[in-house]
Amino acid sequence: MQKTLFALALISLLAACQKSPQQNAEPPRKITVAYTWQPQSTLVHVAVAKGYFAEEGLAAQPLMHTYGKAALQSVIEGKADFATVAETPVMFNILKGEKIFVIANIEASSMNNAIVARKDAGISKPGDLKGKRIAYTPGTTSEFFLDSLLTANGLTRKETQPVSLKPEEFQEAILAKNVDAVSTWNYPLTQIKQQLGTNGMIFFDREIYTETFNIAARQDFIRNNPETAKRFLRALIKAENFVAENPEEAQAIMAAATKIDRSLIHEVWNAFNYHVVLDQTLLITLEDEARWAMRNKLTDRTDMPDFSCCIYPDSLRAVKPEAIRMNR
Repeated sequence: MQKTLFALALISLLAACQKSPQQNAEPPRKITVAYTWQPQSTLVHVAVAKGYFAEEGLAAQPLMHTYGKAALQSVIEGKADFATVAETPVMFNILKGEKIFVIANIEASSMNNAIVARKDAGISKPGDLKGKRIAYTPGTTSEFFLDSLLTANGLTRKETQPVSLKPEEFQEAILAKNVDAVSTWNYPLTQIKQQLGTNGMIFFDREIYTETFNIAARQDFIRNNPETAKRFLRALIKAENFVAENPEEAQAIMAAATKIDRSLIHEVWNAFNYHVVLDQTLLITLEDEARWAMRNKLTDRTDMPDFSCCIYPDSLRAVKPEAIRMNR
């Protein structure tokens, strides 16, 4: 009897082993990811190119944007499940009452935002920006950095001539001399600097601002799809490890994905730190920017929201607990 039971069990085991992987595996979960051509989205580009999303059982559909504010809007409108976005658009949307979770930070930099200006407009130092036409993109890090740099140099925006433009319009505007300076980020920042040549001045200030680029999603999506969020982050962690170990190949992936010249990607590469984390920097920056927005009447909100309620650490804690570096 025991021999018979053993033989039946062995037959069942062999039959199970002979099933195809398709029979054993569940179909991939479809997700739409709104991300950018910018270097801040490198980990997503690498995860797509190396098949890390597929390895985690996700069928990732890309929805490309030129900047993070637009990517986040795709999430808010229900057109995408995840977005890559800097903290400034996140802050503005939370002030408006949007129910957003940030589940991870995927990049940080204190050398990505700057103001690039024309010398022939009489600009050789930050103080020379007074009275000048300065292009910026409202609701983004471009706007926050502009005000921060002006304040650090004893100026206000009212003492300049601010010009609202989309990031993709910056280069043409400054080369055509329709503006005297632009407050922007890479890649446009370095492209404009190269185009201006010796006529260009660039003003960084790593002490006044550290950009964070994040993964954001609707709160209801994260609550209803906890396993999908974990799989998504596991894929990005694989990409983080790959970028750290293979920077040259990662740059080649970005060049192929974005059609940006590889020499430009190499030039800006060291300005960025690619890590999947959640740390106190994000919370501090969101609060600082909210005070700035309220002080400058950029929002109708007058009370500080609890931004910690919009930072969701559970997904990342489940897959990489050491990446949580917050007091909460």
